Amino acid sequence: MALLDDVKSELAAIDNDSPAAKMAQASAMMRFGGGLRPVDNQAIIRAQFDSSAAAQWLSDTVMKYFQKETLNRSTTRSTPYGVVQRYDVIVERGATALALQTGLLDRRMRLVKGLPADIVSGNIAQIKAAWRGAFLARGAISDPGKASYLEIICPTHETALALQGAARRLGISARARQLRSSERVTLRDPDAIERMLIIMGASRSAREWTGKRSDGEARGKANRLANFDDANMRRSAKAAAEAGEKVHKAFDVLGEQMPDNLRAAGQLRLDHPDASLEELGRLADPPITKDAIAGRIRRLLQLSEKTQKTRGQLD
Repeated sequence: MALLDDVKSELAAIDNDSPAAKMAQASAMMRFGGGLRPVDNQAIIRAQFDSSAAAQWLSDTVMKYFQKETLNRSTTRSTPYGVVQRYDVIVERGATALALQTGLLDRRMRLVKGLPADIVSGNIAQIKAAWRGAFLARGAISDPGKASYLEIICPTHETALALQGAARRLGISARARQLRSSERVTLRDPDAIERMLIIMGASRSAREWTGKRSDGEARGKANRLANFDDANMRRSAKAAAEAGEKVHKAFDVLGEQMPDNLRAAGQLRLDHPDASLEELGRLADPPITKDAIAGRIRRLLQLSEKTQKTRGQLD
């Protein structure tokens, strides 16, 4: 959660956008954070956030650019994962007018199911701001070292498709999907996640996320290599032990009836049960290659097997 908090704090601190972009961000935050709803026969706008900085940004922007007062409050509740705090931004007076201004309602006073048309067909700055607002409202990002994802939970299927199309305009491939009865837009590619963080304005968090991800990948690779080496050592030890048992049996079968070079190779295996073939080759007198020592042990075992069969036929 620390990384997610850092990302949202960094995004909420951005203050160099144009008024159109700020309005687009505010609209997306209200759309994804809750939107227009009836309460006691009165239309209100209520947007909820898990970031106090995001809630404060929306409250300030609504007052500055739309001249509407907001009611801000925080709530705390217990969940299986611990105590969580949520921050509400509520507009009661003039909520319908604000919904018209921000595109939550169309000119026929109908609720817009996706994103407002002015944003969808707007300039790139508005598209970036809309993604930023959606992320501030319902965004999540994986911790470094885990399976990479950046995800936004969407209120409707239409908003998911609109957000997916907006990502495409930014040159990023995002996937709209349904999961546990909720609509989501997800990025899985680590490079795409890094680009989206930078595009939204969280450059510092992008560097941190990428750095920690690289460290995690390096540790994972080192662990895989260590496990691979350990598995190879276990396999080599098992093969050496099995070869030693076979050589011992060959000595019992052949007795003195074996060439000196094969006897010397077999004796090396018995004397050094944990040594690799390459090490046995170096211990030979004179030293030989591992292929040569392997060949001599193989011929010793074949001779033993052939001798056993011949004795069985004679018997």
